[in-house]
Order: sequence, then structure tokens, then C-alpha cells
Amino acid sequence: MTELPSISAPDLAALLASRLCHDVISPVGAIQSGLELLDEMPDDAESMELVRKSTRSAVAKLQFARIAYGASGSTAAEIDLGDAESVAKGLMEFERANLTWNGARAYVPKNLAKLVLNVLVVANASVPRGHTVTVDLNSVAPDVDIVIRAEGTPLRVPARFVALINGQNEEPIDAHGVQPYYALLLAQETGLDLTMTQEADAVTFTIAGTLRPISAA
Repeated sequence: MTELPSISAPDLAALLASRLCHDVISPVGAIQSGLELLDEMPDDAESMELVRKSTRSAVAKLQFARIAYGASGSTAAEIDLGDAESVAKGLMEFERANLTWNGARAYVPKNLAKLVLNVLVVANASVPRGHTVTVDLNSVAPDVDIVIRAEGTPLRVPARFVALINGQNEEPIDAHGVQPYYALLLAQETGLDLTMTQEADAVTFTIAGTLRPISAA
């Protein structure tokens, strides 16, 4: 894996917080708009549906972020991949692509679960609405073989992720680029290889290797 630029812990925390705010501001703003319309038209069905849908979206994004970006217990804590699947499917109900998740339920080190979810975010951003993202958990511990494939055209893998995975680190990491950076940082922390293979109408992200042991803090 290529060397990543260094970011201090406070800066990384601030950038991830900014990313989270960016993700939830749209549905929260829609909730506010819907409530304002309901003040004017209390029985308006469209306004109520806007509030309901936007609330579901905000909750799904926050539940996803709690696992994908947040802490869960100690440094050595494990996460149930069933929970990761649940929050991923909840998020993808409001995102571009249709999600297929294949693999047995298992407890894995939290950074591996976070890595899968963050690569899923990159995959989802790579294809237009209505296309597909497939997660195949072929093996999860201690030897890892996970494939995440996004299919659709036009295919646009986020430019910041492409630059970082190819070692092009000239630009400073900002709130827009922190999520791709975090995905690669998680791969580095777990000792796994994260590779990308791009075709005309699909991109495949492969997470492979042997998990680095993590001692309890």
C-alpha cells in the first residue's frame, strides 16, 4: 500500500466530524422545511411524508456513521458483521446504488468492519443511482478476502480516492477527501491490502491479507 499523508488526531477528528455534518445536514434541513410547511398546512400529506422520509434518512445516516466513523468500546473491541450489514442496508435505502450483501455473520475487529463500510461508501459514490454494489465476505478472520464491486455507467470513482490509492498525495486532506483517506488509513491499521481494479463499467475493491493482531488497550 502507498504511504498516506500524515494527519494529526485532532485534525482527523475535526475532518470526520465535518464529513458527518455534511452527510446529515440535507435530511435534517428537509425535516425543518417539512415542519415549517406543516405549521402553515397542518393536514398536508406531502409535508408529513417529507418529514417522515427525511427523518428515516437522518437516522440511517447516523446509525451508519456510528459504526463506520465512530468508536465502539475499547481499541480491541469487535463488531458484529450482522450489525454492519444492517446499517449498510439502512443507509443504502437512501443512496444511489442497490446493495447486495453476501457473507456469514461473524464478530470481527472493529477496524475491519469500519473498513468494509468505508469502502462501501466509495463504491456507492462510483456509480449512478439505480445501479448495484455487491459486498462478498468470502473470509473475514484471520485471513481476509472481501470483495466490494460497483457496477454501472458512467463509472466515476471518487478522484480523491484514486489519487490517494495511487500515492498522489500532493493536495492536503480536507473535509471532502477525509472519507477516502480514512478508508485507506483503516486498511493500513489492520495490516490489510486494499486494491482497486477498474473496468469500463465496473470497479472492484479487494480487501485481502492477514489481520494484524490488536492488543487490548
